[in-house]
Amino acid sequence: MQDITFAQPQWLFLLVLIVPAVVWYILRHRTSEASLQMSQTQGIKHAGKSYKYYLRHVLFVFRMLAVALLVIALARPQSSMSKKEDNIRGIDIVLALDISSSMLARDFDPNRLEASKDIAIDFIEGRNNDRIGLVVFSGESFTQCPLTTDHSVLINFFEDIESGMVDDGTAIGMGLATAVNRLKDSDAKSQVVILLTDGVNNRGSIAPATAAEIAKTFDVRVYTIGVGSQGTAPYPVNTPYGVQYKNMEVEIDEDVLQQIANETNGSYFRATNNQKLKQIYSQIDQMEKSKIEVKEYSQKTEEFFLFTLIAGILLLTELLLRFTVLRTIP
Repeated sequence: MQDITFAQPQWLFLLVLIVPAVVWYILRHRTSEASLQMSQTQGIKHAGKSYKYYLRHVLFVFRMLAVALLVIALARPQSSMSKKEDNIRGIDIVLALDISSSMLARDFDPNRLEASKDIAIDFIEGRNNDRIGLVVFSGESFTQCPLTTDHSVLINFFEDIESGMVDDGTAIGMGLATAVNRLKDSDAKSQVVILLTDGVNNRGSIAPATAAEIAKTFDVRVYTIGVGSQGTAPYPVNTPYGVQYKNMEVEIDEDVLQQIANETNGSYFRATNNQKLKQIYSQIDQMEKSKIEVKEYSQKTEEFFLFTLIAGILLLTELLLRFTVLRTIP
């Protein structure tokens, strides 16, 4: 942006003196008309006034403009050029998502997996300054998308997730360990894992407690989310007649999830429906804010020369007209 400021604005009060000068000029010219005694005015009363009669006032206008410009020059007008630099220190986040068959339970709308995907995508769209990656796990784990700032690509990977992509089961420790592995070389100001599951660890070669210790070693904070309603929920069950849904007890190893969160200075949340899951992601969004450092540079340039130059041109023009074209006889 470019703004005009004054280094010595007190000089601008001198502009008030132009008002009495204008009043004096008007009163003076009312009584300074030349007179000529004639026996009669019959021959000249219809004579028009020449252009010089009107142009003589231009001299005074030029002088007043010159004075105003000189006063402004005394106030030292300056143009300022401001520049802002935003240094954004984002956060590296890995979403570790359980895709086991139990995530197809329909206590969420339309089911746990689809609800988790949709709400996670909303979360991603609000984190413009962060690198985000995706790890999926069930009986084993793998990286679906490495850390990236290209969130449109990440969202496409999210939409491709389906239950059954890997062997069934719930390997919480493996899912967390894989997520931490994506973050261990990160130089971001904060590294975060959001681990979402609906079951109990029953697969994998790495125990959840061991994975939590690894996360703590690399200073990775873990937010754990247990997904599932209280009591029972309609789970998909394979039968000779195809997949059918039966109400079964909801089992979430909340003690393990709480332990992981405590070990890594994170938090544990329980989501019992879509709305609650949205609120949890909103809480995490508020707790993990990117740091923005703003540096502002300002440069001032003196601009009085232009005003002085125009004032000089006006005074010179007034003198030339006064002693040539608009010269008057006393």
